[in-house]
Amino acid sequence: MADLPAGVRHIPMCLSWDEQRALLSDIRSVVKHAPLYTPTMPRTGKPMSVRMTNCGALGWVTDQSGGYRYQSSHPVTGQAWPKMPQRLLDLWQEFANYPLPPEACLINFYTGSAKMGLHQDKDEDNFEAPVLSISLGDDCLFRIGGTNRNEPTQSIKLHSGDVLLLQGESRLAYHGVDRIYPDTSTLLSKGGRINLTLRRVTKADEVSDLELAKQH
Repeated sequence: MADLPAGVRHIPMCLSWDEQRALLSDIRSVVKHAPLYTPTMPRTGKPMSVRMTNCGALGWVTDQSGGYRYQSSHPVTGQAWPKMPQRLLDLWQEFANYPLPPEACLINFYTGSAKMGLHQDKDEDNFEAPVLSISLGDDCLFRIGGTNRNEPTQSIKLHSGDVLLLQGESRLAYHGVDRIYPDTSTLLSKGGRINLTLRRVTKADEVSDLELAKQH
């Protein structure tokens, strides 16, 4: 396999089987309070092929009327997002090499036919912090390119328990998921893939809801 672009760090099999199961239990608890829902694309209102939810002080959402954005509440229930599980905060502290904690964890659930087109994670105010991604469940074919859409891309297969970081030169790299490989993991009893994406949204000189909550 060719070397990954500068700023991309892939840590294969970072989480043991027991750690994956424990993290999956945490995510199931989150989903009980913040159910998975089907987001829609801006302008067209076309449903995305993934279902999603969030945990943390902020959550990434998209719909036809409001577009891509972060907000503090679930767009369907209107309730605040659940707190981020400590296991996710620990992974950020171990691998992100950034002094402030993540404020959002986007939870995407992929069925066997779901995909994610090439895109940049650029709805945050803070591009200094990395994006940390954790894979659970079935394998996927992940594609990554440069910071311009027309730059060459390369693909890497991500497995359950893998961790991936986009940082530095690749923080704004275009990336996506071309396909899911069904029945490649037994972690999820009914199959599918969960991707957890931890993000710092606000700049270092801003005080977020997460920091305010820690002060009280």
